[in-house]
Amino acid sequence: MLALVDCNSCYASCEQIFRPDLRGKPVVVLSNNDGFIVARSQEAKALGIGDLANFYEVKHQLKQQGVAVFSSNYPLYGDISNRVMTTLRQFSPSVEVYSIDEMFLDFAGLSQDWHDYGHTIKDTLWQHIRMPVGVGIAPTKTLAKLANHVAKRHRQATGVCVLDTPEKWEWVLRRLPVTKVWGIAKRTAKRLEPLQIHSAWDLAAADPKVVRRHTNVCIEKTILELRGQPCFAIEEQPPAKQQIYCSRGFGQKLTTMDPILQALSLYARRAAEKLRGQGRSVKSLHVFLHTSPFEPGFYSNSTVVQLPYATDDTRVITQYAKNGLRRIYRPGHRYVKAGVGLIELVDTRYAQQDFWQAGQSAKSARLMNTVDSINRTVGRNTLHFASEGLQKKWCTRQQYGSPAYTTRWSDIPTVFCR
Repeated sequence: MLALVDCNSCYASCEQIFRPDLRGKPVVVLSNNDGFIVARSQEAKALGIGDLANFYEVKHQLKQQGVAVFSSNYPLYGDISNRVMTTLRQFSPSVEVYSIDEMFLDFAGLSQDWHDYGHTIKDTLWQHIRMPVGVGIAPTKTLAKLANHVAKRHRQATGVCVLDTPEKWEWVLRRLPVTKVWGIAKRTAKRLEPLQIHSAWDLAAADPKVVRRHTNVCIEKTILELRGQPCFAIEEQPPAKQQIYCSRGFGQKLTTMDPILQALSLYARRAAEKLRGQGRSVKSLHVFLHTSPFEPGFYSNSTVVQLPYATDDTRVITQYAKNGLRRIYRPGHRYVKAGVGLIELVDTRYAQQDFWQAGQSAKSARLMNTVDSINRTVGRNTLHFASEGLQKKWCTRQQYGSPAYTTRWSDIPTVFCR
């Protein structure tokens, strides 16, 4: 048996952990630059607030309805997610972190009353972290996803759904459209329509080989999973990414090159940190920037920059990223976004060296390891590069930011006992 544990309205729930006065009240979290609503508490959803709604179009409505509004606080969300995942590891010897708010647990070798075990998981996360979750338990990952859907959306399930017999998952499959199945998006559903596949049950009952001819092997495996045959294994070590991108919208429109170069330096550093965390090096970069498509004279451009050798050195990556930006920058525009992508990645241990070009030195690798170690220990931005600037007036807007309760000493909550 497998379980999928999914945090309910993860970002909004993280904000409520340190604001118990907001529990049971509508809460929304905004995207970068406070542009769109990306997370809503159940109470906010009940008010009819749409997902990805433009904040400035509904700002007055939110104020009238007493909705608490927060800018994205990624350090807080990442730390709470790590606490959730660490707590979940005590319930299974084999786990897969699927996303920031989802985790698969493999119960192979365990014998439990699964309904009670699911409630134990749910109650423990609430008691230890104050994070509400839904728990779906089933023989396969695809069925566990559907079980989690039922657990979170049907009040009778009380947050836990167990699909451990064909009769139970058939009952669910007959009542869900095919787009609710894991991996079946609207485009794939369109390709299934000529086969008279509209519901999840239609897909489960279809001939896997026939469906494969119209789609791909993953959909064939999905059909078998819907029948209770495991095809997707738990990935305890997720595969390394093939590309790493870092980009942000600016807090204000930029009309000169210098602040854009500063922003790109920051994005290059963060991308390089992720690169080293995966034990990878990069051989080429993708640099891009653009103005607002809603203003006259829209301008967008990008370039690919080849590096002289495979590297994970932030200094080299930043230097060549800035060179690329200088090639595509055009004066006279109001830029709203820029970014850098590391697009040709190789394993650092096996990077092919060039006979005519010296590769990255051991001294460079030691320097980067030292910088990363200090930033992990003392704080993410303790050491950074001067090319990122000091004032950073171009930084993302966070007008409604909450404190970094768990990752900044000055923001640790103070408790007064009487």
